[in-house]
Amino acid sequence: MKQKIIREILDWLKYIAIAVVLALVLRNFVVLSIKVPTPSMLPTIQLGDQLLVNRLLYRFTPPARGDIVVFKYPDNPEELYVKRLIGVGGDEVEIRAGKLNINGKEIEEDYLYEEMKGNFGPYQVPEGGYFMLGDNRNDSKDSRFWHNQYVTDDLIVGKAFFRLFPLRSAGVMK
Repeated sequence: MKQKIIREILDWLKYIAIAVVLALVLRNFVVLSIKVPTPSMLPTIQLGDQLLVNRLLYRFTPPARGDIVVFKYPDNPEELYVKRLIGVGGDEVEIRAGKLNINGKEIEEDYLYEEMKGNFGPYQVPEGGYFMLGDNRNDSKDSRFWHNQYVTDDLIVGKAFFRLFPLRSAGVMK
């Protein structure tokens, strides 16, 4: 009887250990959950939203213009930022009279919180670099203001793909 109890306990411990290892692998290599601490991505992402981040996607496909990317802040890699990828290597990014221009072409941005103010750039995005902006452009600390203006591949954590909490109508990130 005593051996049966010990065997049962060992079986449970084995399943618990497997679950813990699996959770660690998922968290460190597949999916990350982060809480958004700023309003810089309004209205797409709200202050306090809990997001799921796909950590594997960019191992197989490069980040694309328009993606909502989670990355280590270039001026302090201890901090994670969430921004929209606007420019890729080789692009010229400029904001004229509040309108975004990429390679001389005005870009329609229906996701902005409010009309952008000011003129910025032009910025020539280096190969292997990415230019990031928040959707709430008038209240976003982004590539326009950083000392190290461009995010590199080694700083990218992954693509935000789902709003986990709070639950609102559309949880999938576009």
